Amino acid sequence: ALATRAIWTQTTAAASASKPPAGGLRAAMPLEAVMVCMDNSDFTRNGDYAPTRFESQSDAVNLVCGAKTQQNPENSVGILATAGDRIEVVITPTTDIGRIIAELPKVRIGGASDMLRGIQTAQLALKHRQNKNQKQRIIAFVGSPISASDKELETLGKNLKKNNVSLDLVSFGEVDENTGKLQKLHAAVNSNDSSHVVEIPVGPKLLSDVLLSSPIINDGEGGAYAGAGGGDGFEFGINPSEDPELALALRISMEEERARQAAT
Repeated sequence: ALATRAIWTQTTAAASASKPPAGGLRAAMPLEAVMVCMDNSDFTRNGDYAPTRFESQSDAVNLVCGAKTQQNPENSVGILATAGDRIEVVITPTTDIGRIIAELPKVRIGGASDMLRGIQTAQLALKHRQNKNQKQRIIAFVGSPISASDKELETLGKNLKKNNVSLDLVSFGEVDENTGKLQKLHAAVNSNDSSHVVEIPVGPKLLSDVLLSSPIINDGEGGAYAGAGGGDGFEFGINPSEDPELALALRISMEEERARQAAT
């Protein structure tokens, strides 16, 4: 945890050191409160994503949380787990990335995921955010079959849209099975391309690699429905000539993470 925290401290410092002039290409990111829904169901024990679906997802969640806190120092991020006896709010939205990193390893695998109830719980957590100026966003990782019906998902999407909550969906593991339902949910919630779906089938790329070059990280750029190709031709979706310090820090972060995985 300390090593990971050091990586993100370095990344944050690099991002701060490379702030562009006002009106530049990397203008201030929107102020957001974000809830990340993790799929900790028994399906995530599967080893089709190295080393497992759950560990690959955990690394991706770690990077997403770090990226969101980098984009705006006043952004807050929380995490909840969607499987088990009940939906567990692991940490309510906070600006402290150190707290997030410390709490993430406490999530345990078990049971079936209830994505529908998880997203509803995340919406409730965001409703009670301390800073009402923050826009609301939910990022849901879906690594097991979705049990909710199409109608339930469409109702959920419309409710989120009515309450100005954006929804990003990260589909992995059961990509083909869940595509239809996620498309319906996305169609119901999407407003001005503020919500996204990223599908990541089994392949050579880490979940983290794909997300770093996806619209979920890159402020909505690149279209609302993305696949594992993702990105705009640049590593991590960032043009090194525009922001060399941030690009370098993200590369170091990923190399450190790969080294840690190889050592375990």
